[in-house]
Amino acid sequence: MAKQKQEMLFGIRATMEAIRSGKEIEKVLIRKGLTGRLYQDLFDLIRDESIEYQFVPAEKINSLNQKNNQGVVTLIAPIAYQEVEDVVPQIMAEGRTPLILILDQITDVRNFGAIARSAECAGVDAIIIPFKNSAKITPDSIKTSAGALYQIPVCRVQNLKTLVRNLKKEGIRIVASTEKAENYYTDADLTLATAIIMGSEDTGIDEALLRLADEKVKVPILGQIDSLNVSVAASLMVYEAVRQRK
Repeated sequence: MAKQKQEMLFGIRATMEAIRSGKEIEKVLIRKGLTGRLYQDLFDLIRDESIEYQFVPAEKINSLNQKNNQGVVTLIAPIAYQEVEDVVPQIMAEGRTPLILILDQITDVRNFGAIARSAECAGVDAIIIPFKNSAKITPDSIKTSAGALYQIPVCRVQNLKTLVRNLKKEGIRIVASTEKAENYYTDADLTLATAIIMGSEDTGIDEALLRLADEKVKVPILGQIDSLNVSVAASLMVYEAVRQRK
């Protein structure tokens, strides 16, 4: 797969127009110390639309574009995210037994891409990530996914706990992959409508989110290293679902 370039917009007005037109914004980089009425209008719009932003040094902005940047660089998402409220009912309507991956605090884009690759190969119906503290769809994640991110729906939500509660109301069972579990992942019944939560390698799944799970399972670790790469663990989980369902 050819290496892709990150699409970027430069300037305050260009960014405001992109937001208002519904363009999928990955992140807005804002020069530290930027002021003015136009900037304030942009910042209000960013917050109203819950768009991720970051204050960065002028050198960072200028390294991307030295002319007419107005102190603002906007990164455009290469693929549009989908709405979970549309994706889940569609799975149900097609008569499929949902298999969904929820990624909590997984920030490495290459891990994200590798997870998406395994998920698409295993027939996972959707990947759900939070707006904050999560890897995004970027050229690097797309490359690592071998193009799988073009194929599998990725949904972003404001609050994973609210999402999990809503999925449970839809009859979807929540299985959390955690080293704190007593049972192994092969003990879980993954033939049912299931959403699997995977957490980051360093902090795991958020405790409040973990408490909402219907079942907690773990991948056995027999060596000296105390954890698997999260993309490997996710592959084991989704392919166990494939094994059981086939």
